[in-house]
Amino acid sequence: MTGISASAAGGSSAARGASGPGGSGPPGMTGGKAAKGASGHQVAKADADTSGAQEGVRPARGAKLTAAAVNQASVWNVANLLTMLRLVLVPGFVALMLANGGYDPAWRSLAWAAFAVAMITDLFDGHLARTYDLVTDFGKIADPIADKAIMGAALICLSALGDLPWWVTVVILGRELGITLLRFLVIRYGVIPASRGGKLKTLTQGVAVGMYVLALTGWLATLRFWVMAAAIVLTVVTGLDYVRQAIVLRRRGIAERRAAPEEAQG
Repeated sequence: MTGISASAAGGSSAARGASGPGGSGPPGMTGGKAAKGASGHQVAKADADTSGAQEGVRPARGAKLTAAAVNQASVWNVANLLTMLRLVLVPGFVALMLANGGYDPAWRSLAWAAFAVAMITDLFDGHLARTYDLVTDFGKIADPIADKAIMGAALICLSALGDLPWWVTVVILGRELGITLLRFLVIRYGVIPASRGGKLKTLTQGVAVGMYVLALTGWLATLRFWVMAAAIVLTVVTGLDYVRQAIVLRRRGIAERRAAPEEAQG
């Protein structure tokens, strides 16, 4: 009996010792708290991991926003600024060209200066964009528009003032607009590169139109006539060459598309 009592007493003491400090509380409470503490620690750790994962995602979103901001800011590069300057010069050129009836040599000289600046920026903006990787979607659209705008404004003003026959203006502008439309039509098959003849045409047109903008007389007036004649010839010849390139490019693209499924089946 004494052994049994001692054993029971020892068991009761052990149970009280396991129940917690001071021996109070039901048996197994400490184990429950430990399990609850472990469970809480795991939940806290999971929350921390989830928070960390979310924090890991946030920089990615921030990075995307930053990248978008950089792409948007890249529009304001030196090449595009020159293109914008050329667009701004168009209405200024027209105002100077038509000032005081359109036949004042002083105003015509100022108009020539505006036209010359526009032509010079046309030579530099494309070169800068390609050399320093400043090509943007805005530049691709705005650059040809600026080119056609300043040249078209000059030709229309000259024809309206009677200094240049209207058929010259129609031939040059018709060719420029037609080739631009043609490039868009065949762009699915490839890009028609600018040829040396096309660059020479642009230079000759700029020189000829610039000479007509100035109030020239004597042998200079005769010289500008022949320069304009050369510009018209280059305009027509290079235009026909671009048409030929477009036809070849389209046929080649169609042939490649037809050959692709046959190679896949074979």
